[in-house]
Amino acid sequence: MHTGKRQRRLGLLLARQDKTITIASLEVPGGLRPSLVVWLLGLTQIIGYGTLYYSFAILAGDAAKDFGWSVSALFASLSVGLLAGGVIAHEVGKRIDRHGAGVVMAVGSVLSAAALLLVSLAPNGPIFAIAIVATQIISSLVLYDAAFAALVQATGVEARLRITHLTLIAGFASTIFWPMTSWLHGIVGWREIYAGFAALNLFVCLPLHALLIGQTHHHAAVAREVQASTKAPAARPSRYLLWMVTAAFALSGFALSAVLSQMVPMLTALGIGGSAVLVSALFGPAQVLVRFVNMLVGNRRHPVFAALIALALVPAALGVLAWSAPLAIGAVVFALMVGFGSGLKSVVQGTLPLALFGSSGYGARLGFMASFRQVLAALAPFALALLIDGVGAPLAVAGITLVGVLGFAAMVAVAFAHAALERDGQRAADSAKPAPK
Repeated sequence: MHTGKRQRRLGLLLARQDKTITIASLEVPGGLRPSLVVWLLGLTQIIGYGTLYYSFAILAGDAAKDFGWSVSALFASLSVGLLAGGVIAHEVGKRIDRHGAGVVMAVGSVLSAAALLLVSLAPNGPIFAIAIVATQIISSLVLYDAAFAALVQATGVEARLRITHLTLIAGFASTIFWPMTSWLHGIVGWREIYAGFAALNLFVCLPLHALLIGQTHHHAAVAREVQASTKAPAARPSRYLLWMVTAAFALSGFALSAVLSQMVPMLTALGIGGSAVLVSALFGPAQVLVRFVNMLVGNRRHPVFAALIALALVPAALGVLAWSAPLAIGAVVFALMVGFGSGLKSVVQGTLPLALFGSSGYGARLGFMASFRQVLAALAPFALALLIDGVGAPLAVAGITLVGVLGFAAMVAVAFAHAALERDGQRAADSAKPAPK
């Protein structure tokens, strides 16, 4: 039964001298049903990814012609923006924990609209490049990590399932915005398109994010009060476990970013030829399919199992490609496996930290991980291009595969550490039971 002011239980992690962790279930009022929160965020994620990221590849060519720049120079500004966004991600996460994700995302919507408007009005190449850098910095305030934190704050113990739902919806961003941007590009110029995208962020995303301010800000306030009311500081996760999770996602993200940025040229260099573009088109549907499967069965197991699968798929896919090239069927299997790995990875990057470390400090923790992940992902396309030019496509693929294997190995270490903690917890629980009379 649903009422206007529902009471929702949120599990907040507390600590006692960094030794014993307990769960305090608190009643937190919320006016929006979790399913509605997911759909609202799903719409803003589609618009956010579509306007701030996916549209650039289609519109950059015309902008470069107008300014007399090379397309690669404009893409360099995108990479710089991704690097800068990674640098500030941890600080953004702290603000999300302090003020609530709704506040941060609403501010991000206003700034996104301003940055996109600046892109549309840029009088020359340098201003355009600066505006593109700004869009990527601001994206840290409105895209996945912020949205995951918003779900944790707004839906509480349902957050893990809701994150899966959100990634399924947001997976259609490229499916919607690539053809829509191309269609618009045949009617109006790139400046008008970017101005329209600015309006979408201001008049659609801003009101939707504003609806979440009450719920997410209340969670942040409750978390601060709970921490202040305890004599001991909030629980800090194991540094080893945190660093290993961060390394696993960052290394795997490097390999995945390298592959996605150079997929068509890499397939062509390996002799796939004219079918390279068609094969690459399988990536998007594979992402959506694996997220749907994970939504149906993924919540039955701890997210570390899905993380192991996700991080194994990318190096395995590269191995298939290297072994089978130039056969087209091998390239098809490669594209599907990469899509599966990418789709599943985007889910577990939100659910695994929540399952391992809890909701306390969730935003800052995601930001910490994103800092390393985004920096390496921004460097990956350039690194792979250098490798292909320097040592050839086969050895370049081998090098990227090795990086992916290292990411998987780090996640294996996380799985073993988690299993050890589970065993220790079970022994402690068993020893606390009263002896039979």
